[in-house]
Amino acid sequence: MMRGVRGATSVATNTKEDIGQAARTLVTKIMSLNSFRGDEISAVIFSVTKDLTASFPTTGLRKLKGFRLVPLFDTQEPEVEGSLPMCMRVLILVDTDKEPQDICHVYLGEARKLRPDLMEK
Repeated sequence: MMRGVRGATSVATNTKEDIGQAARTLVTKIMSLNSFRGDEISAVIFSVTKDLTASFPTTGLRKLKGFRLVPLFDTQEPEVEGSLPMCMRVLILVDTDKEPQDICHVYLGEARKLRPDLMEK
């Protein structure tokens, strides 16, 4: 069954290195907490706020083993008044037998306040 796993993190600075590291850390944590392998992932969709312009999150994620053939996509979030700056969000579509209530969604850094109802268990 296909499930969606959500996550978000804040990025310290608008650099290629920080954006790539944030993407890898976020996805690695999601995979670890949910016991997913790269070959179970159908697609990864990132969105970033307008102030993250130095690199695509997917560029950093491609450095992880097992992501060469995973479809990856980046998009920019709409500008919403009062939204969290320097923020990266992710939606991972994964083939899993887990029930929705057993999925661990991961919010790191300043992004922890975005969805306290979905915080990791």
